[in-house]
This record gives sequence, structure tokens and C-alpha cells, in this order.
Amino acid sequence: MSCIDDVVDPVAHYAPVEFLVREAAQQWERDEAHALRRVVFCIEQGVFVGDDRDAIDDHAQLLVAMSCIGGMPDQVVGTVRIYEASPGVWWGSRLAVHAAFRSQGHLGATLIKLAVTRAHAQGAHTFMAHVQAQNEALFRKLHWRTTGTLVIHGRAHVEMQPDFAYYPPCHDPVSGFVSRARSRA
Repeated sequence: MSCIDDVVDPVAHYAPVEFLVREAAQQWERDEAHALRRVVFCIEQGVFVGDDRDAIDDHAQLLVAMSCIGGMPDQVVGTVRIYEASPGVWWGSRLAVHAAFRSQGHLGATLIKLAVTRAHAQGAHTFMAHVQAQNEALFRKLHWRTTGTLVIHGRAHVEMQPDFAYYPPCHDPVSGFVSRARSRA
């Protein structure tokens, strides 16, 4: 038997895997979220060279999805940032999920839910996002509507808004939401 035969798939071994989706509370969470964004937006997609950080990061709230082992956060596997652009008008951007976790636990949808519900709790009357065109269908399933089209960084995007009726305010950003990985049956 080779060493490879002894490797345990951590996702299958700890089934069901839980994911904690909340506002980043510790520095390691913020560091891993920014590293994940670099992987997704700089390496995978080639949208940015070197780093995707900008002036918005100085005042944005960073939300993270973390895989948990034994109920304890272990690794940041998804992130999104939210910020108030003007009184009551909030934006979400830089939604990213680690490639190995994109089909588990509805992480993108849960990050979107927390983004909107957190902004709603902080007085948002409008929430907007520029969504890459290939992700428009996901947002539509989550009760968002398209308000326009545009090109950002050479890529087709749609401007979208959620229906706040589906997003009650979330007043506890640290507790956030828990999601479970899909069964591998």
C-alpha cells in the first residue's frame, strides 16, 4: 500500500462539514480572505495583476465563510465585502469562493445572504452589486433583479439589486450563519 492510499479526504472524513459564515473577527480571517481574493481574481480569473485590494478595503466590512472542524473555524473558503457608499446605499463586491468548495454548502448564496442582511440591519434602503454576467442566474434565484449591464475590467457584468423582503436584518455579524456541506451520496 502506498502513502497515497492512506490519505483521508478531509471533507468526506468530517462529514457533514459545517461552514461558519460571519463578519471577519480575527486578523487571520482577514488575511486568508485577502489571500483567497488574490487567488480568485488575480490567478484564476486574471482580472487584476498582483493584488485586487483597493481604497474600498479601507472602510469595507469583510465577511467570510470558514470551514469548521469539530465546530471550530479552520480555513477561510469564501469571502465578500460590503460597504456604505452613501447614506443608506450599500454595495457588495469581491465575492469569492475557493475552487474546492464551490459545490459545497451553498457558500456563495450564504455569503450573499449575510451581505444583504447585514447591510439591511445597518440601515440600508438600497443594496447593489456589479455581478459577473455568468453569475446572474445564481443571483436571480436569490431574489435579485437586474438593473443594467456594463463592462468592468474588460468583463461583462450586470448591475443587480436584491428584494429586501427576502433578506430580514441580521443584527449579529459575529454569529452569522451556519451551512452544512452537501452529502456525497
